[in-house]
Amino acid sequence: MKLIGKIALGLVGLIVLLAAIVAVRTATFKPPAGADLSQVKLAPPVTIDTTRAAEHLAQAIRFQTISHQDKAENQTAEWDKLHAWLQTTYPAAHAAMTREILAGHTLVYTWAGSDPGLAPVVLMAHQDVVPVTPGTEDDWKHPPFDGVIAENAVWGRGAIDDKGSLVTLFEGAEALAAQGFKPRRTLIIVAGHDEEAGGTGAQAAAALFKSRGIKAQFVLDEGLAIISDNPLTGGQVALIGIAEKGYATLVVTADAVGGHSSAPPADSGGVLTLAKAVTRIAENQAPMKLDGPGGAMMETLAPQGSPLIRMAMANRWLFEPLIIRQAAATPSGAALLHTTIAPTMLKGSPKENVLPQDATAWINYRIAPGDSSAEVMARAKAAVGSLPVTFAWSRDPNEPSPVSSTTSEAWKMIAALAGDTAKAPVAPSLVTAGTDSRYMTGVATDVYRFQPMVFSMETIKMIHGTNEHMTLENLDRAVQFYARLIATSVS
Repeated sequence: MKLIGKIALGLVGLIVLLAAIVAVRTATFKPPAGADLSQVKLAPPVTIDTTRAAEHLAQAIRFQTISHQDKAENQTAEWDKLHAWLQTTYPAAHAAMTREILAGHTLVYTWAGSDPGLAPVVLMAHQDVVPVTPGTEDDWKHPPFDGVIAENAVWGRGAIDDKGSLVTLFEGAEALAAQGFKPRRTLIIVAGHDEEAGGTGAQAAAALFKSRGIKAQFVLDEGLAIISDNPLTGGQVALIGIAEKGYATLVVTADAVGGHSSAPPADSGGVLTLAKAVTRIAENQAPMKLDGPGGAMMETLAPQGSPLIRMAMANRWLFEPLIIRQAAATPSGAALLHTTIAPTMLKGSPKENVLPQDATAWINYRIAPGDSSAEVMARAKAAVGSLPVTFAWSRDPNEPSPVSSTTSEAWKMIAALAGDTAKAPVAPSLVTAGTDSRYMTGVATDVYRFQPMVFSMETIKMIHGTNEHMTLENLDRAVQFYARLIATSVS
């Protein structure tokens, strides 16, 4: 009995010691030392005519620069009309900048600085929009391409993604140019024409910069935004993407004999083999990790979160599995922490009573920083084992982008301005989708992804969805941000 008592006493002591360690670490927890933003001198706000800017965005929405899945359906004349409209609407900006057209309709503007020895700044937006799903037009409060101004917002496809950025960026540049602003550092604006369909325009711009030996100080594109009800803190947070996931689609094919469905083989042919392969691949998920931009966001925001969140992040050595499990409770949370697997398309027989001669599945991957397409392929092959299937990429994969700095002068400037715009904490994070900026990796020191607009977790769903709209408050906020960013970054 004495031995049992000693063991019990020892266990109690260990629990008390563990509790004390957790309590002390929680009380003294601070996020990783970030850049000091207090010394950043931001340009002051500029005078903005929000009513006029809203009408300009409404006009831009009416150009149906839709990137269809089949490029033959694209109305290329709509891009030409948009280009002419930009020239007419923003005369001061066009007088201050030179314009080049690449890959058919991508626009590259250069506002030459007085000091050619300084690395330029590149700001990006894209001209094209996604289609409206046929049959859903009546679900919109206002027709998606009418550019209606109502309920203190501008309604239509592209109001946010990404004509909202394009127009507010030009509104800011026009305001500065009209005042006679002269940059010291060169500013380059890239307006891709096909971001929603592969980004050949952005690739052409990156190739042009490389041929000219241009290495930008930083690139800023769309990607993340200001979230009013961030799940970690419950409040408003400005999230800046410091990396984005790679993109790859794996094509898995199972060959079969084919024949009449009235006399199927015992294994039901290629369809069953393919089903087994896809199931095994989908069940062999990449491990979730807190190391990376997703984890950096959680560490940065933890001091603003609940006591439980602070305690968990302060004691990752003890609670990391719990943190990961909690983050993975939602698809968006899980996507921040690992490479995702999404079987999206299947093909078998062209007729219901015919056994297919082959069955094929397309599996889409969004590859997390630290992972690679080679590792994705290796995991898929290991998961399938001896099943008789073949593998191929649908096209060359896009690898995940490098992770940009959170201590550079560029980060300090963007983060300080984002924080001032949002009146809220700022945190780095990961863009789980793709942007044109992924092609700028080799021609820029850092690449960031941020739109200066406020969304709730619910309203952000309108992007690529129904009732996309830009509030007038967001419109004014974005114009101010871009004008101040230009004035701050290139002065």
